[in-house]
Amino acid sequence: MAWARSLQSLVDLFAAVLPDDPRIERRKMFGYPAAFVNGNMFAGLFQDQMFARLAPEERALLEAAHGPLPFEPMAGRPMKDYTRLPDEVLEDESEATALMARAFRWSAALPAKIKKPKAR
Repeated sequence: MAWARSLQSLVDLFAAVLPDDPRIERRKMFGYPAAFVNGNMFAGLFQDQMFARLAPEERALLEAAHGPLPFEPMAGRPMKDYTRLPDEVLEDESEATALMARAFRWSAALPAKIKKPKAR
């Protein structure tokens, strides 16, 4: 099954809620917009979903308020440390912006990802 493109409104929202920090690298993941810091992905889009990498306590608070929010680009294979943003958060740009800032801070504090040499 082919993946659906993200709506332009979601792409625009994603660009608007990312922090304004020169350390952020924007590139594609799964063919969708994603944001990285120190080589670590901290947020992105997948079809009609926005997801973020949050500290465990942040994820717990979000899931306590909105229920389980696993990010599973392939069914049955959730990506550890990532969560989908619920529609209620996406409908409130200031809340989504604050959540992205927390995801950025958490991911920026992680060890930098070391690039693997390209195989010959």
